[in-house]
Amino acid sequence: MDEADFKALLETLPVSWWEADGGLTVVDSGGGAFDDERTARRFLEALCADRGGTPLPAGAGPYQASFEGRTFDVHWPARDDGPDRHGSRGVAVEVGGGPEGNPYASFADLTPAAAFVRDAAGRYLWANHAYAHLYGTTRDALIGRHLADVDEPEDVERFRALDRETLSCGTPVRHTLTYRRSDGSPGHAAGYRFPVRWGAARCVAGIYVDVTEHTRALDQRHRAEEDLRALRDRSGLPCVRLSADGLVEEAGTAVAELLRVRLSDLIGRPVDTLLADTPERTVLHRLWQDLVGGRRRSARAAAVLVDADSRQRRALVQLSAVSRVPERVAGVWAVMTHLGLPHEARPPLTAAQVRILALLAAGRSNAEIAGALRLSRQTVDYHLSRLRDLLDAATRPALVARAYVLGILSPQAWPPRSVTAAHPLSPV
Repeated sequence: MDEADFKALLETLPVSWWEADGGLTVVDSGGGAFDDERTARRFLEALCADRGGTPLPAGAGPYQASFEGRTFDVHWPARDDGPDRHGSRGVAVEVGGGPEGNPYASFADLTPAAAFVRDAAGRYLWANHAYAHLYGTTRDALIGRHLADVDEPEDVERFRALDRETLSCGTPVRHTLTYRRSDGSPGHAAGYRFPVRWGAARCVAGIYVDVTEHTRALDQRHRAEEDLRALRDRSGLPCVRLSADGLVEEAGTAVAELLRVRLSDLIGRPVDTLLADTPERTVLHRLWQDLVGGRRRSARAAAVLVDADSRQRRALVQLSAVSRVPERVAGVWAVMTHLGLPHEARPPLTAAQVRILALLAAGRSNAEIAGALRLSRQTVDYHLSRLRDLLDAATRPALVARAYVLGILSPQAWPPRSVTAAHPLSPV
């Protein structure tokens, strides 16, 4: 078998062979242990680094070396073929750690988590495809390069400091860090660095998950929450955030002022304690079940609020469900608008007294009221005097105002009429 046939045979075997000159520069190499020349060259560089830049003495037996999770038996004797030819030749036979012998190596290479190994000087000894992808390159283009070749100077110093911290403490260290992506935008990663033995050298390994999109989504959510809180506190609108079980989680000062309570006393209260026991509350309960059950995203309904002085006030409430994860409602925002005046219990009035108030609101004189109702002038005067006492109003304008405030007269009707009038032309 001549030399060409012998080299062709080695191309199919898990072997790497080489010839080097006196300066350990490779002049020829081959074998089937590596798929490409660049990887084979990294292997030889690692062997030189392990031997301190010198080959084994002539006749020395083989030794074992590790390279990227693979184990080789290495025989690298010196060569002296004459006064002008000094150098070495060697062969390395893989004895373990390949994809069949070390399935973890294939797993680490193909995992979506970014993983690397660097020496103490900051040079990449190994990296998987996911790590190279962070920098917009390939693993073969990254391995053998220094941190300074791929990162900004300020990032290099930060990463070197993390490496030194990992080597000094000797235990895994969790980090969340920022880096610059291949397009120049900032990236974020979370993971661990830990010390490893790579051949004879003590190195730093790391495995990280790119959390850039997650971090960006969190930032957007935090900004949205800050904007919402600013709107809550500065818009003047009474609004509260309720938990899925109906407790007040957040509230603006406008709500506390409306209900005449301290803001700290409002947080944690069941929302039912703020609502009057009216038919409106029953409707709100039904809408609430639809919201927290995910059957509706928003709803609007009337409500009757009760303040700390037990006074009632009607309002229109806009409800919006808040979801943290799909199909799970975390809470409900309630915004109150169209607030009515505080409700006061009104005294019982006769039908004649309600008619007199309606005609008075229309601008009729006492005589005109008496004629319209077919009452005597004295009877009308008596009813007006009685109404002043019942409604605590000293003048005719005050009587009209109190009639509207107490809900005796409808603010939407003209000519004025009672809120209970069954027909538009009927005053009561």
